[in-house]
Amino acid sequence: MNKIPNIILGLLLLSGTSHLYSQEKIVDQIVAVVGDNIIIQSDIENQYLQMKAQGYASTGDMKCEVLEDLLIQKLMLHQAKIDSIEITDAQVEQTLDNQIQGFIQRIGSEEKLEAYYNKTILQIKDDFRELIRNQMLSQQMQSNIANDISVTPSEIRSFYRKIPKDSLPLIPAQVEYRQLLRNPPFNEESKLAVRQKLLDLRKRIMEGEDFSTLAILYSEDPGSAARGGELGFQGKNELVKEFADVAFSIRKGAISPIVETKFGFHIIQLIERKGEKVNVRHILMKPKVTAEETRQVYDFLDSILVKIRQDSISFANAAIFYSQDDDSRMSGGVMVNPVSGDTKFQLDQLEQASAKAIQNLNPGEISDPFETQDMSGNHVYKIIQLSNRIEPHKANLKLDYHILQEMTKSASQQEVFMEWVEEKQESTYIKIDESYRGCQFKSKNWIK
Repeated sequence: MNKIPNIILGLLLLSGTSHLYSQEKIVDQIVAVVGDNIIIQSDIENQYLQMKAQGYASTGDMKCEVLEDLLIQKLMLHQAKIDSIEITDAQVEQTLDNQIQGFIQRIGSEEKLEAYYNKTILQIKDDFRELIRNQMLSQQMQSNIANDISVTPSEIRSFYRKIPKDSLPLIPAQVEYRQLLRNPPFNEESKLAVRQKLLDLRKRIMEGEDFSTLAILYSEDPGSAARGGELGFQGKNELVKEFADVAFSIRKGAISPIVETKFGFHIIQLIERKGEKVNVRHILMKPKVTAEETRQVYDFLDSILVKIRQDSISFANAAIFYSQDDDSRMSGGVMVNPVSGDTKFQLDQLEQASAKAIQNLNPGEISDPFETQDMSGNHVYKIIQLSNRIEPHKANLKLDYHILQEMTKSASQQEVFMEWVEEKQESTYIKIDESYRGCQFKSKNWIK
């Protein structure tokens, strides 16, 4: 587990959204101080109401549990400041954009997300920005404390045997699948039109117009446009090769020629270089897909389907020869879950179009071609073959070794982390209001 404990992370998320839901007016007062960080009554009350609404059950005093998790959060933020851990604005914006994009993919569209929160995308980002910064600081602090812990197979088996059978976690239904992905075949006319637009923008910048302003107005990169095209510090391996080659070769302030990548066409400006990382801003434009080009992709995928169903080629070999997904092509289209690192996915971890395509397939069956978007917002086309469907079940070593490995590691990290908490309690100013001094905290050192 490389992240902060689940309860704390949940509270961080709730703290960023509680005001979106709570209808009660809560009179605020400071109930705790950790270093120079305060916890106010509404922090506790709002999160208490959220947890009750979500059906969270507690064997003790839920408000005391909320307070202790907030105390731990504030202790980590206090120590992060002492240790001079910094999270740049660009890092926050990139993480925020990625999370918002993930929300959009899961809910279906920007419009649905805005309707869900009854706010614009910019307002939603404003609500989450400070939350994301604190979350990133806490995660970095947690990583510094207990990231190097590893567990052995014997420790995993021992941990599993100690879990009462009726306490084993229920693993939801999961799927394993292969995909064959194709990008739209943009025609030369569309490419030339985009190149001309970028040449015009480059000329305007060279004549004195602000790159950032034009990026906000014209860039088609949803992750960076609102930040004036700024990407934040990135290493060569974090950028696609064509982009990286140019970004690392231009001088500070210079404007690159047009660069073509799998995402589209870019112009790049170097903001700063630090060692093996660069911070650049860019303007991305994508050729427009015509109806004829879309039909060509569907016809191509249909022709591959015919070959597979006639046993002329296996799905795995078809993916190797024809897929344009660099991450899965050489493994025969096998998809790896970026969250867990294995090949199992819950359907709600997939974007809507892929989840819909796969939900009614039996193992071995292949979907019809469909259109969807990748994580960068590009339109792509896929066929999917379901490899395996795993029904809901109690966790076991045969099917869920990776999950049990993470649970064992998490338990070890939690033990080390709580030792760190108790150590820092001794050297940190902590004051808790009398109204909460009767709480039975897991750590007895909060009240001095």
